[in-house]
Amino acid sequence: QVQVVESGGDLVQPGGSLRLSCTAYGISFDEYYMGWFRQVPGKEREGVATLSLRENTRYADFVKGRFTISRDRSRNMVFLQMNNLTPEDTAMYYCVSHRGAGSWWYLQPGYFPDYWGQGTQVTVYS
Repeated sequence: QVQVVESGGDLVQPGGSLRLSCTAYGISFDEYYMGWFRQVPGKEREGVATLSLRENTRYADFVKGRFTISRDRSRNMVFLQMNNLTPEDTAMYYCVSHRGAGSWWYLQPGYFPDYWGQGTQVTVYS
């Protein structure tokens, strides 16, 4: 059974940093693409960053240069390092996974992966 579990969300001041973690169960990183999405109440879910089988990455324009997605294959974990956070980054962040790539991996609006975690809340406040 495929399952992804996030952690690491917190309250942080503008300009601060957080590192989100995601542990994947029932997933082989040789088959499943990984990523992070986020959602603000009342708004559509949006892709933040994705990671391919061969470590290629994609980032939404609004996080480029500030966020980094990475993985630890030995622990079946994926991370999202978030730097220089702003109040606009406040959202529920979700670890996601999908067997294969597709439009969601390219962060095309309206396309979503199959598997989602429960989410971890990031709040940036001044």
